[in-house]
Amino acid sequence: MHKQMIRAQLNVAGSYLTLIVEQLDAYLDYHQLDNLMEEQGSKEKRYYRSLLKSLRRLEVFCDEAKDAIAVLLQSEGFKTAAAERTLYGIYHQCIAEFFAPKSDTWYEDSRAAYTGESAILYHHEPPLSFKKLMLKLESSFQKVRQELECYETNNQSKAALEGNKKKGPAS
Repeated sequence: MHKQMIRAQLNVAGSYLTLIVEQLDAYLDYHQLDNLMEEQGSKEKRYYRSLLKSLRRLEVFCDEAKDAIAVLLQSEGFKTAAAERTLYGIYHQCIAEFFAPKSDTWYEDSRAAYTGESAILYHHEPPLSFKKLMLKLESSFQKVRQELECYETNNQSKAALEGNKKKGPAS
């Protein structure tokens, strides 16, 4: 049963990652810095450059994860441990990079779930096309996040258990 659940999670994550990569590729193929400067937004060139850089980084992470899923699903014997590591990596790399990119070009409003608004907030006004892309991507990332949330809680539980083992029994 456990194996079937992990395989199902791989399929769900793979489907969403395929969609995400297609959307990111399409955007990055047709939007250059000069095009973004012509759009409605703050016109902060350095910020726009950082937005594109963060998108490219996100696209690489998602594309690599999508490929890893494809390899796992096509392999002869299903490797549960490798699948779990891949799902863990997707949660901690792809999803984390979307909601809190390394370059801090945007960030997540944790209260957005209660307001029904977009969870992504920006330091400067982004180009309109960028905002539209992020809105489309957000729903896919939210769904993958919900599907793989157990990899966050499992990791926290394991870390707590390992911490308690190191301390030993209470004196």
